[in-house]
Amino acid sequence: MDGLWWFEWGRVQRGLLGVGRVLQKIFCRVTLRHRGFVAASDFRGTGVVARGGIASPEKTVRVRPNPARRMHQMATAATQTPSVQAQVSPEEWRIRVDLAAAYRLVALYGWDDLIFTHLSARVPGPEHHFLINPYQLMFEEITASSLVKIDTNGRPVGATPYMVNAAGFVIHSAIHMGREDAAAVLHLHTPYGQAVSAMDEGLLPHTQTAMIAGSDIAYHDYEGIATELEERERLVADLGQRHVMLLRNHGTLTVGESVAQAFLRMYFLERACEAQVHMLSAGRGALLNPPQGTPEKVRGQSSGPGMQMLADMLAWPALLRKLDRIDPGFRD
Repeated sequence: MDGLWWFEWGRVQRGLLGVGRVLQKIFCRVTLRHRGFVAASDFRGTGVVARGGIASPEKTVRVRPNPARRMHQMATAATQTPSVQAQVSPEEWRIRVDLAAAYRLVALYGWDDLIFTHLSARVPGPEHHFLINPYQLMFEEITASSLVKIDTNGRPVGATPYMVNAAGFVIHSAIHMGREDAAAVLHLHTPYGQAVSAMDEGLLPHTQTAMIAGSDIAYHDYEGIATELEERERLVADLGQRHVMLLRNHGTLTVGESVAQAFLRMYFLERACEAQVHMLSAGRGALLNPPQGTPEKVRGQSSGPGMQMLADMLAWPALLRKLDRIDPGFRD
């Protein structure tokens, strides 16, 4: 009798174990798909080995979606913000669309830093109001309507469900208030930008993009996380009339009379920083210095109305078309 009981209990255990395995497979399938993993059935004919219909943990291949697809998926899941287009002037709406596009482009190029760092744009008018990102949204979630309008004291202008980062307010308000031509201010924390900002020599003029960015560059020493209003004066003084800045031990910053101009300057600065980090891996002594006088020549070639036209009329419309093909939701 005892043996029969043990035999029956063994059958029950095996049955429960079988049920558990089925449930585990279902759970794994749902979990892996949710986290971006792909079921083994999706790899038929590719040579990927799997067990039980799901790629095993050690055999799982994680397919990294391209940045455009990732941006589209995240933007679709973003917090839905009611449109404010009817509540603002046509000029403010245009600036909102451009700034939202800049946020999406920063995410697309992999320049974002979770929810940190900021891009801002001044709203037309004597009040010195400007637009900045909601602190709790990722850059690929930003839309024209979700941007927060704040005054020079960091207070939201009008009702908003979002919050604003105080450090972003300090840096951006300083430049918007101190420079009448600073219609847009972009500030990033990319690894390459931070690396060059921590180099004693700063940006080296060894590539064409570095010569373009470096012809208009300023430096500001690190004073800690930018939460003290007293730093604004020193930041504006260090920037002077230049449009590109390395915030020492911190990151990159650009200024423009439009979002387009600030973005193109940031593009050149970030590309220059990336190239510098790569070229220094060969050692400082192995670098080829540019011919004497060429940095000065490039300075003359890359300044003035020509670069402004390149940004506003050529590069920026092309970038907007690129975003529209990926996901036009930034315009909402």
